[in-house]
Amino acid sequence: MNNFSLEAVSLNAIYRKRLRWHKIGITLSFLAMSVGLFFLLWILATLLMKGFGAISLSMFTQSTPAPGNDGGGLWNAIVGSVMLVGLATAISTPIGILAGIYLAEYGEKNWFAQVTRFVVDIMLSAPSIVIGLFVYAIYVANLKHFSGWAGTFAISLIAIPVVVRTTDNMLKLVPKNLLEAAFALGAPRWKVATMIRLRAVKAGVVTGALLALARISGETAPLLFTALNNQFFSTNMNMPIANLPVVIYQFAMSPYDNWRSLAWGGALLITFSVLTLNILSRTLFRQKTPH
Repeated sequence: MNNFSLEAVSLNAIYRKRLRWHKIGITLSFLAMSVGLFFLLWILATLLMKGFGAISLSMFTQSTPAPGNDGGGLWNAIVGSVMLVGLATAISTPIGILAGIYLAEYGEKNWFAQVTRFVVDIMLSAPSIVIGLFVYAIYVANLKHFSGWAGTFAISLIAIPVVVRTTDNMLKLVPKNLLEAAFALGAPRWKVATMIRLRAVKAGVVTGALLALARISGETAPLLFTALNNQFFSTNMNMPIANLPVVIYQFAMSPYDNWRSLAWGGALLITFSVLTLNILSRTLFRQKTPH
């Protein structure tokens, strides 16, 4: 047997070994995916079966019931959640986009931008309950009362890093020759950043804002320490305000069947709201790499 044949046999053995490990890896990956999908579908099926039974007109027209009372709905909690999430989005979106523009434009060799990126990464991974405790310590404890504004600030701090990171990453996709052409025509840097670079990736930036909105829609822990809850209908942001996540948390642990049914209905409502936002962000505002 010549050297060529020995080398071919050796290569075949290595190939068969790699192919065997490849098949093992694919099999383990498929099994892991199957386990994850099984539990996900199980959760969704349970949510659909128990949540649809609680959906009714009264859930959208009546406020949360008192302990032991039948009937009632989630109208006050729905309105409170829309107010909290809407105001948090209005605060976090412009701040996040402007910060993302700064990082993309001046963050290459700027120490302050590098520190900002580091802080943003920490905030992205920080538990939401820590942010809730932070706002409680600096806001609620000093004013000595819970309020909707405290809840808005807490979930805004959760949304801002998502918008910042998405905007920064999307702006980096803009080709440099497009920017150089704009600079060559004499356009100032601020106009290139806002009128050319940002406009080229506006769909991706909108997607980031929608993902941040979906991220904060179901947050419970920060609101427990800030907005708390309110059994009655109220739009006063200086007082405790009802919201779906906290109502679901409290009703799910209650001994009343009516409350637990409303908790399932509220969970289904939040799930479908977040699902709708994710579908919108991945379809209507799909971002393609600029050419």
